[in-house]
Amino acid sequence: MKIGINQGTTLGNSTLALDLELCEKHGYDYIEIRSVDKLVEYLETHTMDDLVQFFETHHIKPLSLNALIYFNNRTEEEYAKVLAEFKDMLEIAKTLKVDKFVVVPTVTEKKIKKSAIKESCVEVLTELSDFAEPYGVKLALEFIGHPHATVNTLAFANEIVETVNRDNVGIVFDTFQFYAMNSTLEDLRNTDGSKIFIFHINDVDDYMPGILLDEDRVYPGHGVIDLNSILAILKEKGVHEHVSVEIFRPEYYQLDAEEVIKTAKETTIQVVSKYFEVEKVY
Repeated sequence: MKIGINQGTTLGNSTLALDLELCEKHGYDYIEIRSVDKLVEYLETHTMDDLVQFFETHHIKPLSLNALIYFNNRTEEEYAKVLAEFKDMLEIAKTLKVDKFVVVPTVTEKKIKKSAIKESCVEVLTELSDFAEPYGVKLALEFIGHPHATVNTLAFANEIVETVNRDNVGIVFDTFQFYAMNSTLEDLRNTDGSKIFIFHINDVDDYMPGILLDEDRVYPGHGVIDLNSILAILKEKGVHEHVSVEIFRPEYYQLDAEEVIKTAKETTIQVVSKYFEVEKVY
């Protein structure tokens, strides 16, 4: 199993250039690039060719672009902007040789019926799938474990992906999102392993599901999520290609970025190595 990191882990104390340098130093295989902000910031002082050259001359490679945000149940005008952003992301993916996008469902306090959410998600993901296919890009729907998220459970995400029924549409399985709205191990057992395009690992403080926020995430093994059972099921399903650590914790943003990057990898390996052989870079 290869080890990746999502830039959310160092969102408040690093840059893309620094993340690349430090993650290469500490032997990460992958990085998930935050196209919504960190890539934009990087391009203020670098070029896309600089980034291409870095990946061509170093071990670490891009795992995904993060993210197309709030794609479903939008007005016609809003969706036009989403689609334009998506097409720009496809060109970035082509340049950087990225083959996965994280797509995030809309979060809103407005009540929307489940049937309308599903209808919109299926319609949009089907259209995005058509655009993505010539680029060889897969779309990973990330259910968000929050009451206001339109897709907030693993079971509903699976239902949507199954209805779309496209080879390039699957899910992000994130252990925090899984725990945060009481998705179950049975839901995971019922998940098609081949549709788990991206696996995010993290842990969480001992708060009740339903009130959790991203800031409650902690290093793998430092919280209350039953990671052992999750990893055992994923192993049974043959989900073994990669794991990407994603933590949004303000407390960690106060630390030196290198300390966070180093600890994130060490804790991830400590947890996953009980079930998977981890590829050692150096």
